[in-house]
Amino acid sequence: MTRPADNLQQRLQLNRRHFFSRTSTGLGVAALSSLLGTANAANSGVAGFPNFAPKAKRVIYLFQSGAPSQMDLFDYKPTLKDLRATELPDSIRQGQRLTGMTSKQESFPVAPSKFAFKQHGESGAWLSDLMPHTAKLADELCFIRSMHTEAINHDPAITFFQTGAQLAGRPSMGSWLSYGLGSENKDLPAFVAMVSGSGGQPLYDRLWGSGFLPTKYQGVKFRSVGDPVLYLSDPPGFTRQQRRRFLDDLSQLNELQLKEFGDPEISTRIAQYELAYRMQTSVPELTDVSKEPKHVFERYGEDSKTPGTFAANCLLARRLAERDVRFIQLFHRGWDQHAQLPEKIGQQAKDTDQPTAALIQELKERDLLKDTLVMWGGEFGRTVYCQGKLTKDDYGRDHHPRCFTVFLTGGGIKPGVTYGATDDYCYNITENPVHVHDLHATMLRCLGIDHTKLTYKFQGRYHRLTDVHGNLIRDILA
Repeated sequence: MTRPADNLQQRLQLNRRHFFSRTSTGLGVAALSSLLGTANAANSGVAGFPNFAPKAKRVIYLFQSGAPSQMDLFDYKPTLKDLRATELPDSIRQGQRLTGMTSKQESFPVAPSKFAFKQHGESGAWLSDLMPHTAKLADELCFIRSMHTEAINHDPAITFFQTGAQLAGRPSMGSWLSYGLGSENKDLPAFVAMVSGSGGQPLYDRLWGSGFLPTKYQGVKFRSVGDPVLYLSDPPGFTRQQRRRFLDDLSQLNELQLKEFGDPEISTRIAQYELAYRMQTSVPELTDVSKEPKHVFERYGEDSKTPGTFAANCLLARRLAERDVRFIQLFHRGWDQHAQLPEKIGQQAKDTDQPTAALIQELKERDLLKDTLVMWGGEFGRTVYCQGKLTKDDYGRDHHPRCFTVFLTGGGIKPGVTYGATDDYCYNITENPVHVHDLHATMLRCLGIDHTKLTYKFQGRYHRLTDVHGNLIRDILA
């Protein structure tokens, strides 16, 4: 694997760390300032990155947790209507593994989508009537119908998309970008995560964590109740001036510890306290949407006035993009529809379709879409066969990792493209398969990063977001 100069900063820091740990008095203020300068250089990322001129400066990832049904939203299969309630052929299933929720079913009846599909725009992209607002932007979007993954259960699949590995412990993609490219706003985190929706799979803080990277690269979760960020407000009876003096004194104590031990996490602690102090002003200003005009709320939908909803988070995502936050991730739960799918997916689409389209349209109108990569999708797809009993008006679908749909738009991506194809049962890929690692490699390419070169040495080997895999999806690159 490539061992680039991107780890020079890390090796220098470790050398200083050993030196300080073996020197009883250190080198005094000058040396300490040098070390702190190295630690704080993370704001500008790793030397040498980006590797080439980027098309995108930031990412907004609209992660639909629970796995949306591709054949009810984007992957139109008209011939399934004539196959309703027939058994999924063995020649299609090909012995592929099933989850424990359907592996014991005696029958695997085909369940066609009950929703109508139409082609939209000059690109002729197919979308169901569940997504009328997104459909209006068809010529701005790139649909990948041939996504696939090895993970068949939610937690490893979600972890895979966020970190490039199914097992927990690796850095999230936002942390990799924060590490490699740094931040363009010293008063806000480089990486922000927000969660909406109810029910469904739990979403753990490790999904926006830094893994083995220094903790200064982890995402900051914005909350919808109380302070957007924990402990942002001054405690009762504690003035801003007192907090400033407290942080100055605490910083001196931390610097003494840093001088003695040279632990990079101490410099992280110093930097994070200072960022938190600056966020006392920047975050309230960011999250105060009271001055947004009425037509903006109307565009995102009525829910945009309610903190913590997907619509409200989409509006905040636009405001974060305006302030040059590097990686903005919205998690929306509730897409895990094993039963009563027609009813439940209708509500999910209603909650997400309009604000998604509003965000993309606003980014375009504000000249931000050209350098913002927007990604939409879940952790895997859904089966064509019904889970449980198939009725005239109702059906459910199990997990299906073999093929599903995501869409992208913005900086570095060709608009009006549909890439990849699946068979008539929407069960297997027939054209241009795209793996999770390929999507990650392509995302990094849009940001000017060669995915094989953004590495970090941990436990004796060089790691990267794409591990030892990943091929660029060149046909969708602008």
